[in-house]
Amino acid sequence: MEVTINNNGQAVAVEVTLEVYEFLDRADHKTENLFHEQRRHWDGREFDEYIITTEGVGAYGETPEEYLCRMETLHELMAVLDTCTEAQRRRFLLYALDGLSLAEIGVLCSCSKVAVYQSVEAVRKKFINFFENRLNE
Repeated sequence: MEVTINNNGQAVAVEVTLEVYEFLDRADHKTENLFHEQRRHWDGREFDEYIITTEGVGAYGETPEEYLCRMETLHELMAVLDTCTEAQRRRFLLYALDGLSLAEIGVLCSCSKVAVYQSVEAVRKKFINFFENRLNE
């Protein structure tokens, strides 16, 4: 297939394979889509922000009931974490909240990957027991 490429203002015809042609065609479509997206949001704001400002709707605000439920849940989770050893708690939080792998946590804590796994599993089992007991109440 023959493709015309603009090089420093000069149009150059180049013979390319079908795969290269399809890639260039997709790139052209992507560029055109990005241009349309820029034009649609010409002032730099995201669509959601535009709707909020034009409709006059305020930002999301947590109700007192939602706040209370969130705080109760947080206290329950912290109570379960308080039953864990410091090493278990640290390894579990690095795994669950920070998204580190077992090997990465092992390097940070100067221990083996198996030790990290055992700590994370111990905390996970405590959470499972806690929530199973809550459902039975």
